[in-house]
Formats: sequence, C-alpha cells, structure tokens
Amino acid sequence: MRMIIATVGWILVATAGRLAAQNDEREVLAAVQQLFDGMRAQDTARMRAVLHPDARLLSAGVREGIPVVTVVSPGRWLEGVAKATGGTLDERLRNPVVQVDGGLASVWVEYTFYVGERMSHCGVDAFHLARTPEGWRIVDLADTRRREGCQP
Repeated sequence: MRMIIATVGWILVATAGRLAAQNDEREVLAAVQQLFDGMRAQDTARMRAVLHPDARLLSAGVREGIPVVTVVSPGRWLEGVAKATGGTLDERLRNPVVQVDGGLASVWVEYTFYVGERMSHCGVDAFHLARTPEGWRIVDLADTRRREGCQP
C-alpha cells in the first residue's frame, strides 16, 4: 500500500510540474505575441509593457557581403513603430521553440515581416525573457533579416 501511495504522489508531483512548465511557456509566448500585436496596432504602450526597462535589441545581417550587427535602443525602435507609414507593420511568427528554467526563458521563432500586404523580409527572432514581479519581460531581442527564401 505504501508503494502505491508513493507512486501516486510521485505522479501528482510530476504532473503538477509539467502543468506549471506549460503555463510558463504559454505566458512567455503571450508576452512575445503582445509585442507584435502592439506593433501591428502601433500601440507602443502595449509594446513597452512587455519590454524590460534595460532591454537590448539587435539585428544580425549582411551588407555588401560583410556581416553587420546593429543595436537599437527600445525607445528608438518604439518611436519608429509609432511613426511608421505605408501600411500595417505585421510580423508573422511560426514554429516557436520555448525553453524555460525558473525565471529565465528563451524563444526562437521564425518570422516573415510585412508592411501592409507587401512582404519585406524574413528571418529568426531570438528572445530572452526574465520573470519579474509584473510578469515575463523581454530583456533581449535579436533577429536575423534576409529577403531570400522567405515563406509567405
């Protein structure tokens, strides 16, 4: 009987841990989605709400055959979103991979970026998020950008 009780207890603990991890993954993805929902609506307050105050944003690409890394402050990026013209800024995500350990999470996700109905570029977004008293906040966002091999 003790063996059965111990086994049932172990199963309950394992199940609770798995459910908590799935909940964390959903919350992490919700923060990422909120960033891009806010961008689509040009709602920079909604975007800022999921960015850590000390967040870093960078892009890795190639210009004239030379690797280039560009770092942009969140404030400058948000200002660009607020002033954008020419159509809705729409970053469409697919195939996210989420990893969570305690108060740290990462998301690796493919994207295709549209301005209005026109496909602009595609690549991969790599996020680091930290759990704060206010919820999950993006502390790092890095992306690649290319125009070839993009999926609609």
